[in-house]
Amino acid sequence: MVANLQQSPLSGLARALVQAGRIKEAEAEALLAQAAARKTSLIEELVGAKKGTYLELARFAADKFGFPLLDLSAFDDANIQKNAIDRKLIATHRVVPLHKRGNRLAVAIADPANLRALDEIRFQTGLTVDPVIVEENKLAPLVTKLSETAEDTLRTLSSEDINLDFVDEQAQDRADEAASVEVDDAPVVRFIQKMLLDAITEGSSDIHFEPYEKSYRIRFRTDGILREVAAPPLVIKDKIASRIKVISRLNIAEKRVPQDGRMRLVLSKSRAIDFRVSTLPTMYGEKIVLRILDPTSANLGIDALGYEPEQKAVLLDAIHRPYGMILVSGPTGSGKTVSLYSCLNILNKPGVNISTAEDPAEIPLPGINQVNVDDKAGLTFPIALRAFLRQDPDIIMVGEIRDVETAEIAIKAAQTGHMVLSTVHTNDAPATLTRLMNMGIPTFNLASSILLITAQRLVRRLCNCKRALDTPTETLLDAGFLDSDLDGGWTLYGPGECERCKGSGYKGRVGLYEVMPVTEAIQRIIMANGTELDIAIQARKEGVDDLRRSGLLKVKHGLTSLEEVLGNTNA
Repeated sequence: MVANLQQSPLSGLARALVQAGRIKEAEAEALLAQAAARKTSLIEELVGAKKGTYLELARFAADKFGFPLLDLSAFDDANIQKNAIDRKLIATHRVVPLHKRGNRLAVAIADPANLRALDEIRFQTGLTVDPVIVEENKLAPLVTKLSETAEDTLRTLSSEDINLDFVDEQAQDRADEAASVEVDDAPVVRFIQKMLLDAITEGSSDIHFEPYEKSYRIRFRTDGILREVAAPPLVIKDKIASRIKVISRLNIAEKRVPQDGRMRLVLSKSRAIDFRVSTLPTMYGEKIVLRILDPTSANLGIDALGYEPEQKAVLLDAIHRPYGMILVSGPTGSGKTVSLYSCLNILNKPGVNISTAEDPAEIPLPGINQVNVDDKAGLTFPIALRAFLRQDPDIIMVGEIRDVETAEIAIKAAQTGHMVLSTVHTNDAPATLTRLMNMGIPTFNLASSILLITAQRLVRRLCNCKRALDTPTETLLDAGFLDSDLDGGWTLYGPGECERCKGSGYKGRVGLYEVMPVTEAIQRIIMANGTELDIAIQARKEGVDDLRRSGLLKVKHGLTSLEEVLGNTNA
C-alpha cells in the first residue's frame, strides 16, 4: 500500500485518510473527481458519502496535521479580520481570517493540506499564517458572507433569470405613489425575490428582515429554528423595506407604527405562494417578518399530520357529528390552523355550507366562504359569527376564541345544530376547559356543546441520517417511558449529519397530539366545577395520551429524538 501511495496522485487530506485506513485509494480519487465536477470541497463529498461527519473530519485533520481545532459557532464574528485577506482569496480557498496578533494571522480552514492557500495568504499579507481547523459546514456560510461585497451580490442577482412575478391587485392605483419612491431598483427586487424563493425551497415558515445599528441580517425559520442566511449591506435596508411595503399595499410613508399586509408570489401557472407581511418600527429601522402561507400545506391530509391511529379515529368521529364544538389548542406556530384546514377539507362537500372567520384567512380554500376579521373596520369575530348564523351555515370555523362574547356566540351556534371549529391558546386539552370556565362561560353550556379538544405541538422530524443511540434504562424511565415500553426491541435514534439536513440532523416536522373527547364522566366533572387536574386524571383513566406520552410514542417509532420531545412537552 505504501508503494502504491508513493506513485499515487493523491495528496493532502485525501492521502492522509487513505494512509489512516479511513477510505480506500479508489474511493478518494472518485470523491476528488466528484468534488471537482460539482465545484464542492473534498470534505463535503466525504460527508455526503458517509465517510465521516464534519466534526469527525475536522478532528482527524487537526490530529493528523497538528493544528488546533476551533468551534466556529463559539467565535464572535465581530472579531473577524474582514480586511486582512482579499475577498477573492477567501472565496477561492475557503478560508477566513480570524484574528491578528503582532505579525501572526490565525486563519480558519477546513483542509490544512491546502498549502497553496496558506502560501498565497503569506505572500499577500506578509504575515506568518497560523492555520486553525474548523468544521466545513460552519466555515462555508461565513466564507459566503465575507467573500462577496453587497454590490457583487446584488449585481449577480440582477443578472439571474428568476422567473417570478409579484401579483399586486392594486398596483395601478398606486402607480404615482410607487414612482415617488426609488423602490424599482432591479437588483433589490431580484434580491428580495431570491430570498423568497430560497425560503420556499427550504420549506421555511417565516422570513425575518432585521436592521441593526451596524448590520442588516435576513433569517429563515425552518422546522421551528431561526437561521441567518444573508447579510446584505445596511445602506439598502430602506429600499428593501419600501419595496416589500409597496407590493404589500402598505403605507410606505408611515414608519412609526406597525403595519400588516399581504402579498403573493407566482411561481408557475399552477402554483402561487401568499405571504403575510408584518412591519415593526425598531431603533434602527423597520423589521419586517413574512409568514409563508403555502396552500399545499392544507392539502396534506389528516394522515400526514402525525395523529396516532386511535387519535385519528376519535377526531374523524367527532368532526362528522351533526353539531357540537371542536377546539384545537396550542401556542402560536404549533400547526393549529393546518389541523383545522385539514378537517375542513374533509368536510368540504358540495352539499355543505362552510364559513370561516379568521384574522387573517391564511390559506384560500375553494368552496369555503372565508371572511377576514378587521377590528378597525368594525368586523369583529362576534359580528362575523352573528352574520354567519343568518347565512344558513352547516359548519362554522372561528380563527380564535379570544373573549367571552365570541365564546358565547360560538357555543350557542354549536347548541343550535351547527358544527363549530375553533382554537384557544392554552397549553393542553384540560386547560382549555378551565380557561373557558374562567372566561365566565356557564359550565352547563360547556358540558353540553364541546365534543372534543385537541392540544398539539410540532417537533422536528429526524432526517434519514439519524443514528442509533445507546441510552441507559434509567434515563428512559425518567423521561416517562413505562417498563412495558422497554420490551419489544426498538431502537432509540438521535440526529445524524448530512447534506440533506444541512448538518442539523432534522428535516421537516411532525405533530404531537392530545386528543380528548368530552365524555359523560368529564361532563360531570365540568358541571361540578372540577379543576384542570381533575379533568386530566379522568382523561388518563379513559386512555387519552398527553403530549409527553404522544411524543414518546414518536420517539419509539423513530420519528423524532427524545431531546426534541423533552424540550417541547411537560412531564
